[in-house]
Amino acid sequence: MRKSLILLFIVIHTGLYSQALKDFTLQEIWASPAFRPAMVMGVAPMQDGQHYSTLSFGESGVSIDKYSYASGLKAGNIYAKGSITLPDGKAFEFDSYTFSKDEKKLLVPTETEPIYRHSSRSAFVVIDLEKKTASLLSSGKQQFAGFSPDGKQIAFVRDNNLFVKDLLSGTETAITTDGKQNEIINGATDWVYEEEFALSQAFFWSPDGSKIAYLRFDEREVKEYNMQTYGSLYPGLYTFKYPKAGEDNSLVNVYVYNAATKRSVKMQTGDDMNLYFPRIQWTARGTDLCMTRLNRHQDHLELLLANPTTGVVRTLLEERSTTYIDVHDNLRFLEDGKRFIWSSELGGFNHLYLYGMDGKKLAALSSGDFDVTKFYGINEKTGTLYFQAAAPRPMDRSLCTVKLNGKGQKNLLPAGGHQQPEFSADYSYFILNASRANTPYDYSLYNGSGKMIRTLEANTALKEKLGSYQLSQKEFFSFTTTQGVALNGWMIKPPGFDAKKKYPVFMTVYGGPGHNTVEDQWEGSNYLWHQYLAQKGYIVVSVDNRGTGNRGEAFKKSTYKQLGKLETEDQLETAKYLATQSYVDASRIGIQGWSYGGYMSSLCITKGAELFKMAIAVAPVTNWRFYDSIYTERFMQTPAENESGYDDNSPINHVARLKGKYLLIHGTGDDNVHFQNSVEMVTALVKANKQFDLFYYPDKNHGIYGGNTRLHLHNLMTNYILENL
Repeated sequence: MRKSLILLFIVIHTGLYSQALKDFTLQEIWASPAFRPAMVMGVAPMQDGQHYSTLSFGESGVSIDKYSYASGLKAGNIYAKGSITLPDGKAFEFDSYTFSKDEKKLLVPTETEPIYRHSSRSAFVVIDLEKKTASLLSSGKQQFAGFSPDGKQIAFVRDNNLFVKDLLSGTETAITTDGKQNEIINGATDWVYEEEFALSQAFFWSPDGSKIAYLRFDEREVKEYNMQTYGSLYPGLYTFKYPKAGEDNSLVNVYVYNAATKRSVKMQTGDDMNLYFPRIQWTARGTDLCMTRLNRHQDHLELLLANPTTGVVRTLLEERSTTYIDVHDNLRFLEDGKRFIWSSELGGFNHLYLYGMDGKKLAALSSGDFDVTKFYGINEKTGTLYFQAAAPRPMDRSLCTVKLNGKGQKNLLPAGGHQQPEFSADYSYFILNASRANTPYDYSLYNGSGKMIRTLEANTALKEKLGSYQLSQKEFFSFTTTQGVALNGWMIKPPGFDAKKKYPVFMTVYGGPGHNTVEDQWEGSNYLWHQYLAQKGYIVVSVDNRGTGNRGEAFKKSTYKQLGKLETEDQLETAKYLATQSYVDASRIGIQGWSYGGYMSSLCITKGAELFKMAIAVAPVTNWRFYDSIYTERFMQTPAENESGYDDNSPINHVARLKGKYLLIHGTGDDNVHFQNSVEMVTALVKANKQFDLFYYPDKNHGIYGGNTRLHLHNLMTNYILENL
């Protein structure tokens, strides 16, 4: 009897303990700040190398404060809401800021409205910190406003034209006058450059502020995409230029404006206009303008040096590839005017190299069987380079250093997880944003040699809050496919996992070229949603297929000219591998993806119809003929050159195989992956007499957010999973 009472007490006590741990709710995850991490916002290293500034958002509004790296103490307030107003007494709100070089002025965007993913328009305000005054930069709204190096002028784009304003005289000069919507763009880029080259601002001050280099886009021959908009009695029509694969691109030229002569000179880049200029950069001394020129196939890259006065051009460096060359931001011209740093994959992994200004390679700097994922810069006084590496595992991003002679390569901090530093102006300090897959962000201050000085934000409150919920660890694993390919993945098992039971599996995928989902990094709301599904009894899994990044050039570029083929094979192999595990219910495997991931989930539920019970595709590409020229042709060439590559792995052409439940979701205002993709998928499904489910979000773009949208979307997907998997 006594033994029975003891056992009963243990059962009751265990039950009470498990009940004390809470379950997540979708409302908490997607529609409340309950799990929002604290962040060190708007960090800007200051010119003296000893201080930094940050944005603070309080009840009274935004402020900019100055802190000492050495002491950690607040060294002053730079701006407080309401302390400086416009001439009419009006206050203004902003969430970012830029200093002039002498740090006596601020430029802040107000009343910002988005255009596309990286671009926006704002009414910029110039704040004079010494005079305690503020004024609107110009009339209307502007794009990409930026100080000249001496802080005496500001250049900006308005209505597709480039302007410069002299802050002393108040004089505003139009550098160009021919800008026109859907025809000519000066100083900004067209849609496809912004999306696929991450280049939206297209003007660049010379180091001495005497010149401005800028791009001019002639997009008159580019075909238009018409996107219907809703919410009014008669739907509107938004029309913009969008070059699809194989179609005409914008014609792009490079100019340099000379402030002294008030003339623009065209750089002599040749007569072939069927190419790209994805990066423009001045040399350190401003004597030359460096232009990255890329052919349309993106397998031939040149660094061109131009005389900004005459426009005469010479080739500095040239690379060719049998597949494609990725554009990057790792070019640095050294102050001595004799050398530059460049990164390349031509050795099999992406690494840093030192070149002379004659284009000859002087030294390999970084080395090893890993990819350099970011180059932060160089302390030229000590000859030390700082970079991020996908090491020791492809899912890690570790902070490393190496000397300019290629010696002394090392991890600056213990390797592992995601390490993202923000360096002081002289590299004597850095603020590190670090996280792991199961651990939210920590912000800490280090000196330049990697010694931790203090913690700025440990997110203790969030970590304690998460400790009160049922959490399962995200576990990393790897397996080898039947084709002999080793793949990396992560898995979240249900709380109280019992290996003797069988569980359904929910796979989440992206799978696109050079991008990873298997990373040892905090993923916020997505991580919590996957925990929610695990609490509902699902094993959640993600695997990086061939074509994804950070495992060297061969692994990433293996999918060249056949997007979807090897990626799908690897995801099908993942499902087969999971099905062999004793704790997996092989009859209940589902998959979900967004964008490229939606393309992948659509291929898996069709090509892998025998393996998947359910699939959700959000904003998917369904035929690469519908997608843009720069991205698609980089990996596929044109439809005319690679017809089978486009057709063989288009989900539209495999709908007859569909057996499982399929949910298609799209925003009608998606300027990136057009709603057309889902419309054509529906047409193919109906023609094949296949039943499916469809949901669209009016006027929502590729991100499908705003108001209750994300909550609604995840309620929709969660219910679909619970009902069909």
